[in-house]
Amino acid sequence: MSIKNKENFIIKTAVLTISDKGSKGEREDFSGPVLEEMIKEVGGEITDREIIPDEKDEIQDSMIFLADKKKVDLILTTGGTGFAKRDITPEATLEILDKEVPGLPEKMRYVSSKITPLAALSRARAGIRKNTLIINFPGSPKAVRECMEAVIDIIPHGVEILKGIVTEHDHSEED
Repeated sequence: MSIKNKENFIIKTAVLTISDKGSKGEREDFSGPVLEEMIKEVGGEITDREIIPDEKDEIQDSMIFLADKKKVDLILTTGGTGFAKRDITPEATLEILDKEVPGLPEKMRYVSSKITPLAALSRARAGIRKNTLIINFPGSPKAVRECMEAVIDIIPHGVEILKGIVTEHDHSEED
């Protein structure tokens, strides 16, 4: 990790669990806590935590509020990335992004496909809205852990760039 003073580096993080049943209290959320636990290992401070239904407007309103008003550094979503009829997290996310960051979900799918070929069915997306990085994760705690392990070491650098902490890259080690 490129952070020189990790003790003072905080990633203001919001975790959104997208689940119809979870939002009604009919299912316990196990995936959101996995994201929270893991992001804390690299400087994440959970500022917001929500469980919302698979409703495009609610997902978008929440992400827009968190990025534009609360100005969190990172939004991690879990759920709604599969093939079910109401799985619309990727579509909701894409519509509110300023820039897409395809490499993050590509890496997550690549790494987790070594564990299960079903990882290729994930429709997760990632991108930037203003100065906030937004990443979609699957809904299963096991898949969340596998996918987060694939990208956890590079998330802080992306946040550093968005926060203006890193503005140039040292190319001295490149050929």
